[in-house]
Amino acid sequence: MPAATDSARIRRMRTTAQLLAGPPARSVAAVPRQLLALQAQDLRAARLAVRARSAGITAADVNDALDRREVVIGWLCRGTLHMVEPDDYPWLLGLTGPPQRQANARRLLQEGFPPARAERAVRLIERALADGPMERGAIGRMLADRDLDSGGQALVHLLFQSSQAGATVRGPVVRGRQTFVLTRDWLGNSPAGELRGADRDRALAELARRYLRGHGPATPADLALWAGLPLRDARAGFAAIGGELREIGSMAMLIRGVRRTAEPPPRLLGAFDAYTLGWKHREFAVPGEHAREVRRDGWIKSVVTVSGVAIGVWSSRASGRRLAVEQLLWQQPSADDARLLHEDAAALARFEGLELETPAG
Repeated sequence: MPAATDSARIRRMRTTAQLLAGPPARSVAAVPRQLLALQAQDLRAARLAVRARSAGITAADVNDALDRREVVIGWLCRGTLHMVEPDDYPWLLGLTGPPQRQANARRLLQEGFPPARAERAVRLIERALADGPMERGAIGRMLADRDLDSGGQALVHLLFQSSQAGATVRGPVVRGRQTFVLTRDWLGNSPAGELRGADRDRALAELARRYLRGHGPATPADLALWAGLPLRDARAGFAAIGGELREIGSMAMLIRGVRRTAEPPPRLLGAFDAYTLGWKHREFAVPGEHAREVRRDGWIKSVVTVSGVAIGVWSSRASGRRLAVEQLLWQQPSADDARLLHEDAAALARFEGLELETPAG
């Protein structure tokens, strides 16, 4: 186990790489540009991940960036939805998508969609999207009208299959929900498919380089877990850029292009934040005795951090034009840190286009 001083140093390096310390991003796209991919299966959580790493940006700005195609959301690393820049979408899909396809086919079979039936449903989805964006519910109703009831988890796995084939991707936000579109209509072309040979080797090197830019210092095991790839692939990526790396104990980080390390201010991080799931071992960010309070039943809660360490969880509730933020802390912050956390809660409210509700008394 690393000494406390080493853990603090690692936290400063990682929070700085994560844009949680030092100069913030000034655009939505600058966040995935630094981190490569932001988990986005929950759209609000993805917006909050951008908020924590930027300045002068609102939730509406994130939606606008999606509508303007400055960023795109699709099923990538680990088979979960991630926000990336459009140029990074094809190679990440070709690299991290294939390991997820067999498991998805099994799930579809369990949901009553053997291969032939699944292919028919996917063709109907893609034919319907040729007429323009559709919300998930509308796609489900369309399939049901054609005797392809996609209740339960079937619909999400059918959409996953279409996305993995490079045919569809998440599109504009309509009435607060993200729609689905044809990839060729939204991004101008469809991804080429699974990467092989030299193309795959180059992609593994780029994956390691870009992952370390936003997560270093880290190990191949960290990358393998984050990307959903075999450990041998992560090791190959690290080896391919070995001349660009320096060692930090058992970990590695880039020699060039690293942000100047800074002390992270207190933060309210959203659910599924990259800082709470970007590495194999996360005790540096979430103390082990509180891990179950943060990660439960497949959900990673919103956390309150001071100096890069989680000291509690938080939730919010909007009522009219006001936002109430409740913090459940297992460690009391100093008076200065409590003030900064209050300021961050006020910034969160402004990000949502609301005012912070001040507790009575």
